[in-house]
Amino acid sequence: MAALNRIQKIASHLDPPKLFKFKVAVLGAAGGIGQPLSMLLKMSPYISELSLYDVANTPGVAADVSHMSTAARVKGYLGPDQLPAALAGCHLVIIPAGVPRKPGMTRDDLFNINAGIVRTLAEAVAAHCPTAWVAIISNPVNSTVPIAAEVLQRAGVLNPARLFGVTTLDVVRAEAFIAEIVGADPRDVSVPVVGGHAGITILPLLSQARPALPASMTAEQRKALMVRIQDAGTEVVQAKAGAGSATLSMAYAAARFADSCLRAMSGEGPVNEYAYVRSSAVPGLPYFSSPLRLGRGGVEEIFPLGAVDAMEQENFEAMKAELLGSIKKGEEFAARGPAAAK
Repeated sequence: MAALNRIQKIASHLDPPKLFKFKVAVLGAAGGIGQPLSMLLKMSPYISELSLYDVANTPGVAADVSHMSTAARVKGYLGPDQLPAALAGCHLVIIPAGVPRKPGMTRDDLFNINAGIVRTLAEAVAAHCPTAWVAIISNPVNSTVPIAAEVLQRAGVLNPARLFGVTTLDVVRAEAFIAEIVGADPRDVSVPVVGGHAGITILPLLSQARPALPASMTAEQRKALMVRIQDAGTEVVQAKAGAGSATLSMAYAAARFADSCLRAMSGEGPVNEYAYVRSSAVPGLPYFSSPLRLGRGGVEEIFPLGAVDAMEQENFEAMKAELLGSIKKGEEFAARGPAAAK
């Protein structure tokens, strides 16, 4: 309650013409990620209109969120016929739509269903808000971002600087886990997490963590920490015992990424982030989650990975084939088109 009051107090003193100006859409707003994400976004001082879309239950979610005493106006949209209105005039579109992981299900198992959903939503973005920033959460991100890119490119509206795979959850997990080890506040921890957003393709650069990991940690302990970060999604799926996947932590991570996007759009100087984007940063991998700088127009600079240790280099080499395979799978799915892909 105290945190909420602080946010409201800060928002009440901000200049409305400067900050309350962005329309943000959540596509999949009634789902396990979409609902808490919508709540967190309603608290943002940067959002003037929050557009909530889903194929079921959106009116109830919109009514619920709209009762929060923050400035953003909330509108709910239900079903494909209302999708154009949900997207019209949007500055940022966040896509958590899709089926969740279940026990025993890999991210690849999600592909056929979620790939079709992302393709359809990307087509709608291309038609109704082609200049919007698009942040994709729907798994498998390693494939769904290339699908969206192919759809937008085919429509002639692709701007790679404004299309993101949200990998922030990997970063916040690494921050939380390292904070436990070093006894720090997670907000004071910094650790790059690069690569992709599934299993071995998630590469936490533990050697660059600040504060540094204890010198007493053995190579085996560092490897175990890396594996925990990579498999953290499975840890949640198993802990929920069939009741769902990582929804609350993902909503937090997505809201944090959205805040970075909106701050950059507002011109609050360069904003440093991590995201899975199209780039030439890593030869042979056309998409890669990298440290980057956001500005008014989107990605302004993609930073190099910096020095890595032997364990990180080994993981980097091992992940290349899997990540490239996921990228090609997404591109091939998009190339087949809706009819052939059914």
